[in-house]
This record gives sequence, C-alpha cells and structure tokens, in this order.
Amino acid sequence: MTLSAPSAELTFEAVSEREPGERWRELFQRYWPAYERWFLSEGIEARQTYLAGLRALRQYMPELVPSYERLVTLAGGGDLAARFLSFYCPPPYLSGCSQAVWTGNEPMLVRNYDYAPELCDGIILSSRWNRRWVTGISDGLFGLVDGMNEAGLAVSLTFGGRTIVGDGFGVPLIIRYVLEFCRTVAEATKALQRIPCHMAYNVTVVDRNGRYMTVYLSPDRGAVVSDARVATNHQEQVEWHKHARATATVERERFLLQRLTLHEEPADRFIGAFLKPPLYSTAFDRGFGTLYTSVYWPARGTIEYRWPGEIWQHEVTDLDEGARRIRYPVAGAARQFV
Repeated sequence: MTLSAPSAELTFEAVSEREPGERWRELFQRYWPAYERWFLSEGIEARQTYLAGLRALRQYMPELVPSYERLVTLAGGGDLAARFLSFYCPPPYLSGCSQAVWTGNEPMLVRNYDYAPELCDGIILSSRWNRRWVTGISDGLFGLVDGMNEAGLAVSLTFGGRTIVGDGFGVPLIIRYVLEFCRTVAEATKALQRIPCHMAYNVTVVDRNGRYMTVYLSPDRGAVVSDARVATNHQEQVEWHKHARATATVERERFLLQRLTLHEEPADRFIGAFLKPPLYSTAFDRGFGTLYTSVYWPARGTIEYRWPGEIWQHEVTDLDEGARRIRYPVAGAARQFV
C-alpha cells in the first residue's frame, strides 16, 4: 500500500475511536491521495467495480457490510473510495515478516512486520464497531495486518511466498473480519477457510486458552490448516526461490523452530530474538526492513509494540493514545529513537 515519499523514519500514531467518526474521516482524508495513486497504479480497468466488491462482501462477510457502508459515507461516498474500501481484488503487494506462537506459562503471539516505511499506515487503531473492541495495526484504514480483540483472539499475517494473484479480498480486511466476529481459534479457522484471499498469505491465530493454528491461504487452492507455531514467507514448501533467498525465509523459520523446540527460555528473551538478526531486518532499501515487533498477550488483553530500546504498551480496550517517531537505520548510521 502507499503513503508518502520514501523516508528513513515512520511515525506510529495510536488512535482510539469507538464508532467510525470524525477521527477516522480525518485519517482517510490524510492518506487517501497516496492510496488512490496506489489503487490506480495498474489503471482503473484492472480494478473491480463497486458493485462487484459490495456483492462479494455480502456473500462472504455480510456482518461487515454495515461498517463498510459507514466508512464509505465518511470517505465521501465516491465510487473509487468505495471500490478501495471493499478490499476486493486490490493491486498485489508483498511483505516479509516472521511470526511465532510462544506457549510458556501463558500464550503469546510475536511478529515482525517487514515492509517499506513509506508503504505503512503507521496507525494503531482501536475501535468497537461491532460490539467488541479490536486493536491492531491498520492497513488501508479498514484492514489490519495484525491485531487482537477483547475476547482474547490474536491474529497476524505473513506473505506466503507465491506469485499467484486471483479473485478474492486483500488479506488485511479478512484479518479485520476475523477479529470483529470471532472469539476462538476454531471460529477464526472456519472463517479463514471460506473467505477467498487474492494472494498467498499465512495467517496465525491464537486465543486466550492457548489454542493456535496457522492457515495457509492462496487464491488458486483451498486453505490449508496447520498446527505450525511458526510462519515466515513460504507455505508448506518454497515455491518462489528468488524471493525466498532475498528474504531468508527458510533460515528465519529454522531459527524460530530451534528456539521453540531446543530452548526453554523466558518470554522476554524470546521476544528479544525478534529484535536481532536473523529475524530483525535492515533491508529498508529493498522494502523488507523490520518496521516493528508486535507482542500479543491474549490472556492478559495487553499489546506491546517494540523497537530496539523502546516498548509501547497498550490494553486492547484502553489504548495509550499518542505518537512515536521511529528512525530506521540507513547505510553507515545507527538506529535512533525520538
């Protein structure tokens, strides 16, 4: 997705708004010019119509339609914004990312989001649109790339390492739907199996009872449900070898599996591994630098966003509103925090 011109820094802003209103409208007006450019990057003829998106939402995520219609109204009711907000058959986009479920004395989901700073919303959005608080990192101001709800269900995604693109929804909206309407891993898994995704992604879910699953989504074959505790940037096997080499997906997966199976270490040490190589990436020039590490504690209802030397903690139902400006490493420079 897209925001402003490339930069070595990103401001994360925590915004809480119970119902869609003026704060969401202001965010949309701020980000829409760049998202519009991204959405039209392949030409308007490559995008689905408003009616096609609405029909798909009604078929696969009908409970989300009232929220969609409210957001379209706040966005001004235009055809192009309505198409964009349906997340139906959007332009392709790639990310890196690593995620793992730690099952020590309580469940925890940890993930690194590896992406280009200029392509990230940087918005931590907390809302109660459908009778349940949902907090996570926004994408497109409707979708989420990771998050947790007040029922204690945490979800995150990684790119699945396949070039296939097909009919389906952008995965951030699927993540939004799961967190809005599911309470358990079993409910989330059923939803992920039936909602079509337009590209290959790995979605890991964990609930407050310690149950977890990773679901491999692809537009050209059925969802595969796995009890894997680790997901990087391939699915059951590597298919896109160039991308795998560039992102070290196999090496990251092996590293995490070894830590989970060979080491009995406390939670904070496990989290710390995400802030160092090989999990922590500085490949910002190639669009795969680590923008943040998120830590979800389903049983506690707490969320942490971490960078080397800094932790920002939130309650899923009580966001710590404010902003953090993060400066990422550039060639020959150390990382700074402001």
